[in-house]
Amino acid sequence: MTFHDHFSEVSDIYSAHRPTYPPALVDYLAAVTPARASVWEAGCGSGQLTALLPRCFESVVATDASAAQLAAAVPHEKVTYRVAREVVPWVADRSVDLVVVAQAAHWFDLAAFYGEVRRVAKPRAIVCLVAYARPQMRGAARAQAMIEDLHRRRLAAFWPEERAAVEAGYATLDFPFDEFAAPELQIERTWTAAEMLGYIETWSAYRAALRSPAAASFDRLAEEVTAAWGKGRAQVIWPLHLRIGHVGGAGCVST
Repeated sequence: MTFHDHFSEVSDIYSAHRPTYPPALVDYLAAVTPARASVWEAGCGSGQLTALLPRCFESVVATDASAAQLAAAVPHEKVTYRVAREVVPWVADRSVDLVVVAQAAHWFDLAAFYGEVRRVAKPRAIVCLVAYARPQMRGAARAQAMIEDLHRRRLAAFWPEERAAVEAGYATLDFPFDEFAAPELQIERTWTAAEMLGYIETWSAYRAALRSPAAASFDRLAEEVTAAWGKGRAQVIWPLHLRIGHVGGAGCVST
């Protein structure tokens, strides 16, 4: 599968403006993982989840196809960052307790990735795919309507086809593991219009639109968002969607 690099050119913006995950997500993963010695986080980007994993796990291998994204991640003594896509040949067989992917599985060659998961995972290890879709604004109806229109209509032609899996909460992705239900979790932030604009700058569709003949139609986007948002702060929520299961369980089959 060809690597379509949507984020290296905005790695600093991505690091500054993509929301980090709630500690409750890592606490949950630690609670359902049989042991807490080692984690492989694939597609880690600039570390929005990675930074939290050492709270509960002893050693983290965090990989991403983009060296620029990894360079923007915050170092940690328990984390080893390396450039890699779906395979990590230096990781030993049956050595990993948890494999987690946050907001990146839709870019993967899943057959190759799942094959590597089976190789590196300890018996009954956990594999988890995490996704979040469009943000929801609480108590800010005008801002919600404006962001929805931007996402659904104005940028509709610029979203990569892989984005459909995110919108479906990863429900359409193959997941050949012994799956079980996860609790409802969400990312919560209280943002200004400027913080939302920073986040929009990280969208793959927005970056594509700026490179297109339609770029001029977004010249006033900052003014439009600010006018809809107002001068204060609004609560922003991203519900999390998890596909989680045991590797090597009864439901695990080859792809």
